[in-house]
Amino acid sequence: MQYAHREENGLVVFELSGNLLAETDRDNIAREVKNYLDKGFVHFLFDLTQLKHINSTGLGIFISLYARIKDTEGDMVLCNPSSHIRNLLLITKLDTVFKIEDDMAVARALLKA
Repeated sequence: MQYAHREENGLVVFELSGNLLAETDRDNIAREVKNYLDKGFVHFLFDLTQLKHINSTGLGIFISLYARIKDTEGDMVLCNPSSHIRNLLLITKLDTVFKIEDDMAVARALLKA
C-alpha cells in the first residue's frame, strides 16, 4: 500500500492507494496517525478512492486506528470506498462502526460538526 497525508483546515487527510493487506502497512500508518495525534489533531479523513483491495488485516488496521483516534476524543471518516471494500464493510457490520461517505465535502463537514 502507498499513502500520502496532509493537514487540511484542522483535519488530517490520508489518501490510500494499492492494497491494504499487511502488518507493515499497519505499523507505518499507525505511526503517522500517532504523530498527528501528538500534535493535537483529532479529525481524520481516509480517502479510499485509489485503494484497490483490503483483507482482514486491512480491516483490523482501520479498527485499530478508529480505537486510537476515539481514545483521544477524535473522529474519522472513510471516504469513497470501492464497491468491493464497501461490501466488506457491510458484511462485517463495520459500516455500523465507521462513518462512510462517498463525497469528500460531506466527509469534511462530518468531521467539522
